[in-house]
Amino acid sequence: MSSSESVTQWLSSLKRGNPDAAQRLWQRYLEQLVRLARKKLGAAPRRVADEEDVAAEAFASFCRAAEDQRFSRLEDRDDLWQVLLMLTEREAIDQLRRQGAEKRGAGAVRGESALVPGSSDEPASPVQPVDREPTPEDAAEAAEQLRLLLDSLEDDSLRRIALAKLEGYSNEEIAGVLGVGLRTIERRLNLIRKTWEETVREE
Repeated sequence: MSSSESVTQWLSSLKRGNPDAAQRLWQRYLEQLVRLARKKLGAAPRRVADEEDVAAEAFASFCRAAEDQRFSRLEDRDDLWQVLLMLTEREAIDQLRRQGAEKRGAGAVRGESALVPGSSDEPASPVQPVDREPTPEDAAEAAEQLRLLLDSLEDDSLRRIALAKLEGYSNEEIAGVLGVGLRTIERRLNLIRKTWEETVREE
């Protein structure tokens, strides 16, 4: 059985309220969620909660919503990761907000600062700041927006770059992983930004 098939089956089982499926999914995505939360929290002090707390709370919110059938689309590993990404990002944003990060001028309050609208060389993030506790409904809506934006890109390479930026990786890190030059990544990010701006205008 492939890992993709396993995740799909665990998702189906989780929707039926199987706690073992939740545990298996947590073990499968723990390291990825903690790494993502660590990048989103950045250098913010871990006074109240750290990246593991953020990941755990995001995953718990996901499990509660999945068992309540509150996701309109949650069928495979791609759907799952996009929802988990959004929940973790929003939980990290909320954690930073609670710590008063915005008073210190931390751009991370808006998520990955390189992805906010108006940047000259990065795509706009579908994740926006929230003034309340993040909910699974927020994450599902943001994940659907992300799917639409990713579908508007012309090839998988652009989609990988866009997702990597949303996950908090730097341009240099993405260039290293893909084995291309930094200027190539910057040009592709500019193309992603323009494509997403056109998509948003059309909608």
